[in-house]
Amino acid sequence: MLFLSIATAAVAPGIALLTYFYLKDKYDSEPLHMVIKVFLLGFLIVLPVMIIQRGLTIWLGDGPLITAFGISAGVEEVLKWFVLFHMIYNHTEFDEPYDGILYAAAISLGFATVENVIYAFASHASIGALLVRALLPVSGHAMFGVMMGYYLGRAKFSDGWRSRKFLLYSLLIPLFWHGVYDWILNNLTQYWLWYIVPLMAFLWYGGIGKMYRANNRSPFRLTSAKGQD
Repeated sequence: MLFLSIATAAVAPGIALLTYFYLKDKYDSEPLHMVIKVFLLGFLIVLPVMIIQRGLTIWLGDGPLITAFGISAGVEEVLKWFVLFHMIYNHTEFDEPYDGILYAAAISLGFATVENVIYAFASHASIGALLVRALLPVSGHAMFGVMMGYYLGRAKFSDGWRSRKFLLYSLLIPLFWHGVYDWILNNLTQYWLWYIVPLMAFLWYGGIGKMYRANNRSPFRLTSAKGQD
């Protein structure tokens, strides 16, 4: 019974947040099987991430900046971006800007869910500890996904140098904020809460704004409005 409770507590935040992002797709909902597929891809990249991170730690050491921005945030965000770019970016279902947010959030939450399950059983975590992780790491991964997906959506529906610029943003911006997040948690032992809470509030405020703007750029928005007349 305890096993089931911990497993449920570890998985539930990712599922709940994915449902939230799915329901926020206002004008042209994505096929549920596609969203689940990308969520499961997030499961699959955990192993290569762990192998690469271990190799880089042996090679580069574990200095604070290298660990936060390179080994942790760098490897995780680069692999998520790589999978999204090669499997989703040119897919026919990626047909409005918000789709980038949904798919990037899905792969990020898939990754965060497996990470949470591993933490729960490796550390014999309590329900309270998993609640904190729901508010911080799982929620953080979701916001890094929103950033990545927002700029992938901008790139997809832009041309020329603007498209290339937004593609670069889609990798570098979530990588930067993920690195900041990891650096705070790894290096501020006493007063980390005073920094991480405002950071999460800032990320959620920005993330909700990006979701709103992405929906407003949907090519299906006018069609939906005319259908209601």
